Amino acid sequence: MSNSALSETSFASSLPQGGRGTARDYLELLKPRVMSLVLFTALVGLAVAPGHINPVIAFAALLCIAVGAGAAGALNMWYDADIDAKMSRTLSRPIPSGRITPGEALGFGSTLAAGSVLTMGVLVNWQSAALLAFTIFFYIFIYTMGLKRRTQQNIVIGGAAGAFPPMIGWAAVTGTVSIESIVLFLIIFMWTPPHFWALALYRSGDYEKAGVPMMPVVSGERETRRQIVLYSLLLVPVTLLPGFLDFAGALYTGSAALLGLVFLVLAFRLGLTPEGPSQERVAKHLFAYSILYLFLIFTMLWVEQGFGVALPAGMFGLAG
Repeated sequence: MSNSALSETSFASSLPQGGRGTARDYLELLKPRVMSLVLFTALVGLAVAPGHINPVIAFAALLCIAVGAGAAGALNMWYDADIDAKMSRTLSRPIPSGRITPGEALGFGSTLAAGSVLTMGVLVNWQSAALLAFTIFFYIFIYTMGLKRRTQQNIVIGGAAGAFPPMIGWAAVTGTVSIESIVLFLIIFMWTPPHFWALALYRSGDYEKAGVPMMPVVSGERETRRQIVLYSLLLVPVTLLPGFLDFAGALYTGSAALLGLVFLVLAFRLGLTPEGPSQERVAKHLFAYSILYLFLIFTMLWVEQGFGVALPAGMFGLAG
């Protein structure tokens, strides 16, 4: 048996064998804050997709996506319990704190994962169910088990898992994957690295202690700041693609441009800030803004397309 396996076995045996978790502990396993962002982006994908979906079926689709996301979170906590126990940010989670055993978390997450996918297939359509299943698979097996502990590019590749929800919402309505839903995927995919690396900059000590090769730990804070700037420069044009592809109008495009300008200002400010307390403060500002940024980007798309208040993209000269 490898040293890693022995370490994980030793960690698991050190936890209480009888679960005493409450409903609140099981809810925490689902990572509700992450789930809420997943659910919102899926809702926007569903709302802006062409065609009609029965409100009851739409609710069922969103519930399945939320449960599937929560299942992925629970399985992630199950597998990462050993490193969660080493980081101050995650030390109080249900498994490392001993309130829920690893076996209980594994059973809980697996049951929810299978149930959400099957229910999605039966009540909505099997195309969206397949996407949901692949998203859970990707997050657990590709990111959590395959990338997170092995490469500093973990969040770049693994971030795809968090970008699938609007595609799933779109497929719930249309039964297909189109260029528009791929663009929604790309927005979240390009947003994830600067968002997460901003967090990693002021949590790098935790990651180093846990042996997770996040970019600040492996390549240093200066290189991380440079990568944040580069990905931010790529992100903003991607958010303008809906206008160029003519499935968003001037209201969305103007908002995306303005919000992106603020994002770039914060990213460049971080890139020019030397290591120390000032860097931590600016990184926290960018991390907080990045969450608001993504929420507002998708909100404006929803308001414009979902509620039919679009203005012509040609007002900004963006229509092809």
